[in-house]
Amino acid sequence: MDVLTNRRVLRIALPIILANVTVPLIGLVDTAVVGQLGQAAPIGAVGLGAVILAAVYWIFGFLRMGTTGLTAQAFGAGDTAETGAILKRGLLIAGAAGLALIAIQGPFLWGAFRLAPASDAVEDLTRSYLAIRIYGAPATIALYALTGWLIALERTRGVLVLQLVINLINVGLDLWFVLGLGWGVEGVAAASLVAEYTGLALGLWLCRSAFSGPRGRVFDGPKLRRMASVNGDIMLRSVLLQGSFTTFVFLAAGKGDTTLAANQILLQFLEVMAYLLDGFAFSAETLVGQAVGARRVAALRRSVRLTGVWGAGGAVVMGGGFALIGPAAIDVMTTAPEVREAARLYLPWVVAAPMVSIAGYMLDGVFIGATRTRDMVKAMMISVAIYVLALWAFQGLENHGLWAALMVLNATRGVTMALFYPRIPASLKEAA
Repeated sequence: MDVLTNRRVLRIALPIILANVTVPLIGLVDTAVVGQLGQAAPIGAVGLGAVILAAVYWIFGFLRMGTTGLTAQAFGAGDTAETGAILKRGLLIAGAAGLALIAIQGPFLWGAFRLAPASDAVEDLTRSYLAIRIYGAPATIALYALTGWLIALERTRGVLVLQLVINLINVGLDLWFVLGLGWGVEGVAAASLVAEYTGLALGLWLCRSAFSGPRGRVFDGPKLRRMASVNGDIMLRSVLLQGSFTTFVFLAAGKGDTTLAANQILLQFLEVMAYLLDGFAFSAETLVGQAVGARRVAALRRSVRLTGVWGAGGAVVMGGGFALIGPAAIDVMTTAPEVREAARLYLPWVVAAPMVSIAGYMLDGVFIGATRTRDMVKAMMISVAIYVLALWAFQGLENHGLWAALMVLNATRGVTMALFYPRIPASLKEAA
């Protein structure tokens, strides 16, 4: 195993950051291409369909995180056979989940349109879009497991290549199917479907070494139960976190259209923050997981320290960047004077967000790598309870109160996990 250095942290983090930068490209290109049709309904259909699928696939994000933590530990312990078995288990889960989504697509679509009603024209086109895209579910969910496995083994350049290939194929086929062949919304869906399965094929090839181990280990009872426990905890934590952000959006909707629009613009800054800081959090997952698997307390502490320093540095740079380019970015995203003014009024909260949130982001990576997922859930429950109290306490401050409560949530996540953190090195000492 390589020595823990700053260079090693960056070798893991930078490809992830670059890969994440390409993620918004797909939605941008899909919208731009279908926008050339000169009609509003196709744009709305592609946007609505993508949001519905993203909401469903988000549920399976636990597969990426759980695979990374468990694989990194097996790798740190020198258990090559188990690293391969973990990926196989993840792919089995992905296949079963994907096929289940295909099987229940009828009631699934019915429920989706009840929650997000649209005009008849948009709903018909969205159904056509989803009727094609839903068959990519096994591939898309499997890519979570494949990506998590590559990250755990520090093969993040492979993740970057994988993301670039998927995006480039999607963009190229978008242009051909929609503008060249005139397939419209169905062409956008078909391009995504081909890109997803091409990505799956490439991902399996990049992870081909995982399939050389003994098959019997895949169905090891205790290992399966541990994987289910870790993944279940991560999913519950993610539901709590997403619910908190959704509450923020819903409460902002009651503050008026201008405030809602301003918040929506500023939330894009937070999305950028998450994408960029993920690189350092993923480094923590990998290095901490390997240290825990090897039962090396010193390596654990050095991993936490090095990744934490880089994460904190990134947060400071990002906060400064938001302060410098925030006003100009707001002007690019909206031409409405009242929305611009409102967004500038609340921009200081976004400037502070990276510094307030970084401890929570980095400790997420630490706890995922150590698979201390039950402690993550406990920390999140405490944080959400305090967030609810903050929303009540700050309600007189209107939208500033909402932003203040959101900062309380992010800060509390870091504090609560920091309080639980000593259990991780203590558990390694006890095992030794």
